[in-house]
Amino acid sequence: MPLFLSRRIPQGGVLGLWQIVEPTEFFKSRLHLISEEEEMLSGIKGKGRRLHWLASRWLLHVMSDRNIRGACLKDENGKPYLVNSSYEISISHSGSMVAVAAAEKPIGVDIQLIVEKISRIAPKYMSDTEFNSDLNLSKLLQMHVVWGAKESMFKAYGRKRLDFKKNMTVNIESSIDNEIIGKGRLTKENYDESFSLHAENVLDYIF
Repeated sequence: MPLFLSRRIPQGGVLGLWQIVEPTEFFKSRLHLISEEEEMLSGIKGKGRRLHWLASRWLLHVMSDRNIRGACLKDENGKPYLVNSSYEISISHSGSMVAVAAAEKPIGVDIQLIVEKISRIAPKYMSDTEFNSDLNLSKLLQMHVVWGAKESMFKAYGRKRLDFKKNMTVNIESSIDNEIIGKGRLTKENYDESFSLHAENVLDYIF
């Protein structure tokens, strides 16, 4: 089974990556979905999206190290949560990869296949300061890192209607070898929170 990455993180949680090579039935036969999950799955159109959904739930279970799987549902804002668990969770998928993170405080995770077309939407989510920061990263990687950081903060926030350019800022502090470190801030009305950001170039993805 291709558990690509599994690690503990400083925030008191876990992080995992799964590289999908299995068919849908591999995950479906092992998950034993509850009725609410079956209903969610039935509403997902497209074989690839269904496979991502199933693989992410299986990875959550593998990372939990529990014998009995906890169901994964969504709250009124669409944020996933584990039934009967105090842990916050976050899920992402792209290409053949799914990523999950879980911690006892707000956390977000994002994985994105590196594609040239991200440059078309970069002006919608990046400020001039974020775009012009002087780092030993290519502009293409820089655009993906900022996008992934803001996606992760949005998921940690867990509510709707955020302006990625107005409500969030990213400061990439260092890029050494394959490790990119920074800080993020999300502000909206009475919400003001800072985040530690960590990114890696994994295969053809920014994680």
